[in-house]
Amino acid sequence: MTTKKRVGILISGRGTNMQALIDACQDVSYPAEIVSVISNRPDAPGLGRARDAGIATVTVDHTKYETREPFERALHQALLDDKIELICCAGWMRLLTSAFVDRWRNRQLNIHPSLLPAFKGLNTHQRVIEAGAKISGCTVHFVREEMDAGPIVAQGAVPISPRDTPETLANRILQVEHKIYPHALRLVASGAVRVVGESVIHTNAPSNIAQSLFSPPLQPVSHETD
Repeated sequence: MTTKKRVGILISGRGTNMQALIDACQDVSYPAEIVSVISNRPDAPGLGRARDAGIATVTVDHTKYETREPFERALHQALLDDKIELICCAGWMRLLTSAFVDRWRNRQLNIHPSLLPAFKGLNTHQRVIEAGAKISGCTVHFVREEMDAGPIVAQGAVPISPRDTPETLANRILQVEHKIYPHALRLVASGAVRVVGESVIHTNAPSNIAQSLFSPPLQPVSHETD
């Protein structure tokens, strides 16, 4: 039996993408297991979700550290203590220094609610609508020091309705996030993809891996009816 990759999830808030990953891991054939959930906020609602799922939780409160370096050392040690092999940032709202990112290079994933490299940063949905974009979506990528940058593993597209607000668009994109993040983690944990330079390429893994969580295939979320 193939050993499952040990995954640590970093959260700062609700943890809905974390929950999607936890749910995916209930499949015995899934190539990863969620070992621990770490938050930089002791009041993050996602910690309760993780405990309800029987997953160990750790708080590394960034406000207890004067600078980022000791905070990141504590975070890194918490991951080592649980023998974490892959990190998934799921609503993690702290920028990480190059020292931390380099330690976990090509072993740390993040999800961002736009079709990167477009619309990096915060207030994404408001900026997308103001720009008059017709399609938005979400992206799972390997983490680099630059915010919302790194080799792209998977993307999901969502059409924008003329009546969309940032809230309605965010809600529709979140539905797709909950599908592509487990899909992307499956690809990485199974070895179906790897990083070459700054690009993600597929290996000779079985072709059904890429489709296993999309049956029927993932479709754009439909607009509201007029």
